[in-house]
Amino acid sequence: MDGPLTFLGIESSCDDTGAAVVRHEPGARARILANVVASQTDLHAAFGGVVPEIAARAHVEKLDLVIEAALERARLALRDLDGIAVTAGPGLIGGVLSGVMVAKGLAAATGLPLVGVNHLAGHALTPRLTDDLPFPYLVLLVSGGHCQFLRVEGHERFTRLGGTIDDAPGEAFDKTAKLLGLPQPGGPAVEAEAVAGDPGRFPFPRPLLDRPGCDMSFSGLKTALLRARDAVVADKGGLSRADRADLCAGFQAAVRDVLAEKSRRALAASPGIGAFAVAGGVAANAALRAALEGVAAAAGATFVAPPLALCTDNAAMIAWAGIERFRGGGRDDLTLAARPRWPLDMSAPALLGSGKRGAKA
Repeated sequence: MDGPLTFLGIESSCDDTGAAVVRHEPGARARILANVVASQTDLHAAFGGVVPEIAARAHVEKLDLVIEAALERARLALRDLDGIAVTAGPGLIGGVLSGVMVAKGLAAATGLPLVGVNHLAGHALTPRLTDDLPFPYLVLLVSGGHCQFLRVEGHERFTRLGGTIDDAPGEAFDKTAKLLGLPQPGGPAVEAEAVAGDPGRFPFPRPLLDRPGCDMSFSGLKTALLRARDAVVADKGGLSRADRADLCAGFQAAVRDVLAEKSRRALAASPGIGAFAVAGGVAANAALRAALEGVAAAAGATFVAPPLALCTDNAAMIAWAGIERFRGGGRDDLTLAARPRWPLDMSAPALLGSGKRGAKA
């Protein structure tokens, strides 16, 4: 379809319930008419992480409310839409299923086209939503559950150059915060503490920098922090505020250095790429953004980082990815299934192993 399109996006893959309305006219930059996110942070705070059952129930309670709020802010009704896009995976299956079922119900009731979207594609295509970035480009998708370098050649054409073989950086940040008694989500808490810390006090490792390629590992870094914390506690009988700040600063610096060097390698392995983008929740980290911008500049590539509100999970990116897929002829019907696993590059070997439901990433 070559005319203007207005899509409702629905996102419920983890612990944020989102609905958004995005409009796009060919030849013009897309406009976000509304973007509503209901956070579940308070619901999971006491558990030190996301509890899937609690998340799924909260999505069920909030989905109709955020959809209604998004339409109201956009000053539109369902009849004014051209389609409905929904995250169909990957993610916590209870949450993904909640969003898919709501989207199916709306599509059945209105007759609007239904488009299932890969959550990771939503992140990877966000630079096109915010900056109208042309294909191809390189993106570092770095979040709580994923970390991978992707060459983006089309709205459904992704080539993975490397990724984490264990923990994602966001997961490592969350676990670090828990180990140090900081609140969740861990990324912002660790970043805030690191501001006052000495990143050189603790000699944390930079995993896999001694090996070629773009694969990464963050599990050992988390273990190194645990041992450093325990050594300080054994020596002093506890952690001071300065100790905690130094641990956070050292951990953040190690993650930054790994991602910066692996980004340099990914750019070197991507001839003809003129732009390097970062997307996902960890992309909100200011120290990481600054390091990646420097890497891009050194490689002569344009650096693109979405606004902070579009780094974390949101439905605007899902609406946009739905529009891109719809323009390319992508459609789904009421048999659309929720998928806990859904790699973008189906030809690449699994980084985290496979099971009966397929590769995790």
